[in-house]
Amino acid sequence: MKNISTDSLRTLVTVIEVGGFAKAGELLGLSQPAVSLQIKRLEDVLGRKLFKKQGQRQVLNQYGELLLPLAKQMLQQNDAILQLFTNENVTGKIRLGIPSEFAARILPAIIGDFVALYPDVSLEVKSRLSKHLLSVARQDQFDLVLALNENLNSEKFPVFMQDQLVWVGDLTLAQNEVVTLVTAPEGCIYRRRAIEALQLAGIKYRIIYSNADLTGLTAALKEGLGITVLAKSTVPNELSYQLQTKQLPELGQIGISLIKCADEPEHAVDKLAEFITLRLS
Repeated sequence: MKNISTDSLRTLVTVIEVGGFAKAGELLGLSQPAVSLQIKRLEDVLGRKLFKKQGQRQVLNQYGELLLPLAKQMLQQNDAILQLFTNENVTGKIRLGIPSEFAARILPAIIGDFVALYPDVSLEVKSRLSKHLLSVARQDQFDLVLALNENLNSEKFPVFMQDQLVWVGDLTLAQNEVVTLVTAPEGCIYRRRAIEALQLAGIKYRIIYSNADLTGLTAALKEGLGITVLAKSTVPNELSYQLQTKQLPELGQIGISLIKCADEPEHAVDKLAEFITLRLS
């Protein structure tokens, strides 16, 4: 009976989650040839190639796509067993601040996996506009903050990943003489970038609906009230999006920062920061 190496499975998952063999090697402490060897061993055990060439990149083929969720499940079981029988006992309460779109679209699965792995950690999650999150990041309201950051070279709040801003909703509305916008309240980065892009392109607009919550914005977009701007990774599955159209200009990139606010290192906070970085990067 053949056995699948969890090291090889973890290498596969890491390659996909961080976006490349070299980055995975840096995170796992392996050389790029060693990462390639781990993947080759996994392919040999399974008798199937797992990657295909797409341009200059290696991406999962149909067998790799089939294996990936199963690999994640197996690693979760492996990690849960180790957590149960090892001495590492991560406890404490973490106050996490995040924008509402991340709370609704990206974080649930990540937080669910983290809590399953560290059941003695209590999480308190609050949603705020990124502007507010960054303004209080060094105060006592949060232990960890995930926020949008327009300063891609910020030294105070370093950006650990970037995302593309996109137009979201029924984009045929943009063919009208005046573009109708559905946005978060004033102070929202998405709102300001939408307005700046339209003004620069000489396109008339009006804001007809504001809501700080992504669920409320999604409902308005589905009713065809207008269009909005979001980071590509946070667009709900039921909505369509475009980088730009003949009528709408390109919006550019946005940075995402993860800030630990405590003055002294805290084990539980460090673990969650590591977990989020691995899953989002």
